[in-house]
Amino acid sequence: NGYSDMAQKMEDLARQQKGFLDFETAREKIGISVSYWETLQDIANWKANTDHLFAQKKGISDWYQSYKVRICRVEREYEFLK
Repeated sequence: NGYSDMAQKMEDLARQQKGFLDFETAREKIGISVSYWETLQDIANWKANTDHLFAQKKGISDWYQSYKVRICRVEREYEFLK
């Protein structure tokens, strides 16, 4: 249905944008994608990117039943790896 190709294209495009820091994704019963940006303006610029707008509209019309956006600040990060 083209979703995987579009998702990869959007990740690749995001990585080229000013202020992009990182991207994480997981797919199981539900999917989650998290992108990290330097500033709120960088987030706004990504949201307004023409290709990203097209992908958002395609997602609403063809792929998603619902979605949620959270804009958060990462204050601290730590992890455990075995």
